[in-house]
Formats: sequence, structure tokens, C-alpha cells
Amino acid sequence: MIRYPEIDNVALSLGPLQIHWYGLMYVFGFISTFLLLRRRAGKPGNPWGREAPEDLVFYGMVGLFLGARLFYMLIYGFDQLRENPLSILRIWEGGMSFHGGLIGVILAMLWYGRRHGRSFFEITDFLVPAIPPGLFFGRMGNFINGELWGKPTDVPWAFFYDGTARPEVAQVFADGQARHPSQLYEAGLEGIVLFLILWVYSSRPRPMMAVSGMFLFLYGIFRFLIEFLRVPDSHMGEGGYLAFGWLTTGQALTAPMLLIGLALLIMAYRRGDTPLVPKKTTT
Repeated sequence: MIRYPEIDNVALSLGPLQIHWYGLMYVFGFISTFLLLRRRAGKPGNPWGREAPEDLVFYGMVGLFLGARLFYMLIYGFDQLRENPLSILRIWEGGMSFHGGLIGVILAMLWYGRRHGRSFFEITDFLVPAIPPGLFFGRMGNFINGELWGKPTDVPWAFFYDGTARPEVAQVFADGQARHPSQLYEAGLEGIVLFLILWVYSSRPRPMMAVSGMFLFLYGIFRFLIEFLRVPDSHMGEGGYLAFGWLTTGQALTAPMLLIGLALLIMAYRRGDTPLVPKKTTT
């Protein structure tokens, strides 16, 4: 068993200004996405200019924050929103939905494509290989915040907490049981493993929209499986489950992603398009 460390939510205090770790994780995520896109855009023969990553990250950032926060408050925190509408601004406390963020980014990319004359899947095939590191940092932010814990378990790497400095964490572990670090599971699978697969896959010949389909399909599988180990949302259905005594809100929202991703992969390879991967040039 591993003791959950006493981590201050605030990374840096400058007088009345407080910089939270959760917010810093999003900054790290956007920086990593930008640097990865710049690296790929800078390769010889790549159809994307070096200025494109700046625009993509800006559009994506706006869509992510608006979609992720609004979706979370409407689906998971509606009671809190109804009591205090300004709570929608308190993003440093956590409460960002991946599915809402995905919808927001999709809408932002549609708008970007319309303004710059690029097709939707041309954009997303270029963008999604650089997204998983941002997911990694986001899940690490969840871990530091002490939220989204897994179910009780006795595995050697389970976490327990026996302190009082973090009341929100102490409440989760009030039953005295150690729990799965589901945030770290997601950081590993959705962040590291997904990135390695997509980065290698997208660097090789493949049809248009196959990379986007692979992203949705693999994320859907990883998230769906990890949901079996996460504590379900207590206010959603009986015992936190929507149906069958095991279906969580996360699984209900993720299953369509998995199916859409699989459909995109099948359609991409049935079309038989020649992939847009620049060949190495020799001098």
C-alpha cells in the first residue's frame, strides 16, 4: 500500500494570487501539444506551415475550456450550478469533462477549417497524435486534487490516506480502505500508451481519417475499461450506476466514441485513399 502524499493544491502564491497545480497541468498540456505539432509541422514536405500549431492550439484551448467546463457542470454539477451560477468559473477546483472538452474542440476545429479552407479530418489527423500528453497532465492534475478515485482494493499499489490536512481526500478514504489510483491508470493508458501508439501510427502511411478513428477507438477502450475500477458518480442512478448494476456515466458517454472510432477506421481503409505522409527527401 502507498500513502497518498500531502500535496498542497496551490503550487505558488504571489500575494493574493494563487496558482493551482490543476491549472498548471493544463498549461503543461497545451505546451506539450504545441511543441509536438511544431515538430511535425516543421518536417520537410509536411503540408502544414509552422504557424499552424499556434492557431490550432488557440482554437483548441478555447473550445476545450468552454466545452469541458460547461458539459461537466450540466451533467455532473448541475445542483452546484443551480445554487451558485458563478461556480462555473471555479475551474481550479477541478471539474472538467473530457467528453465536453472533446465536443468543444470538435466545434473549434470545424470553425478553424472553415476559416482556413481545410477539411475536418485533415485537421484532426494532424492534431490528435499530440493530444494524449495533455490528457496525461490532466489526469495528474486529478491525482494532485485528490479526485476521481478508484474503488477499494488490496493490490500492492493501492493508495490510502490517514491524514486530515486534505479534508476532501480524507472524506474519500473515511472508510479506511485503500483505493485504486484510477487517475494514474488513465494517465498511463490515455496519456502515455495512447501517445506512443498514435505517434508511431500517424508517422506511417495510412488513409485519411484513420488517425482520428484510431484515437477515438483506443481512448474509448481505455476509458471504458478503467471505468470498472473507478467509483461511479453517486448522484447518477442507483448506486451511481445508470443500468445493469455496472454501467457508469463515463461508459455511456465513451461507448459512442469507441463505435464511431471503429466506424471511421473501417471507412478509411475501405476508401483506399493514399495516405498523406511526406516521404523522406534526399540531397
